Amino acid sequence: MNNILIIEDEKSVSEVLRAYLEKDIYIVYSMESRLDGIEVFRKEKIDFVILDLMFPDIEGEEVCKIFRKIFDVYILMLTAKSTLNYKIEGLNIETDEYLTKPLSPRELTARVNTLFRRVVETKENIISIDNDKLIIYGDKRLVKLNGEEVSLTPNEFDILYVWASNKGRVFTRESIIERTIGIDCDSSDKIIDIHIKNLRKKIEEDGKFPRYIVTVTKIGYKSGDEK
Repeated sequence: MNNILIIEDEKSVSEVLRAYLEKDIYIVYSMESRLDGIEVFRKEKIDFVILDLMFPDIEGEEVCKIFRKIFDVYILMLTAKSTLNYKIEGLNIETDEYLTKPLSPRELTARVNTLFRRVVETKENIISIDNDKLIIYGDKRLVKLNGEEVSLTPNEFDILYVWASNKGRVFTRESIIERTIGIDCDSSDKIIDIHIKNLRKKIEEDGKFPRYIVTVTKIGYKSGDEK
């Protein structure tokens, strides 16, 4: 797992990012058009996407939807806008992380390395919850609910995996960020809440009365299944 797709219309930015990532022995495809990026994504086995959301040809939301329909990969969005509302908008279209411009190539490379390590750490583990109603396959990064596969973003999978591996333990929002997104990430509490909301929609029968991810008032969240 080392194929990265960069979709960035600023050639100077993409060239610098490509040089840093290739130095860490990643295979990098760099496209200046979203349409070209989608074509590469369809043809190649891409493990990680770095996507600039400010493009004139196709809305970022549409690109993310296309990627998710083909294969779930980590999508890191690049944006010149640093307001919380804009970051929340990005996460609501199922990107996994964000970095604001101007960005540090070294920081981005470190973030990519961290995410790939998380994928390796979840391998060869199968966790069964609620009498096999919810099953998490760490090796395949796959989740099944009532025998049906659930489509999760990579961050949603990592959050669920952390809880499933620590049944009954209470996690603060800060500890969730550290264990899943990374200690150097500048995500706020509200960003984590959005990930939880999206995850609950996919695995809970009733979002108002969640069974698997339970809110602990003024602290954070915990696994609701202690069997």
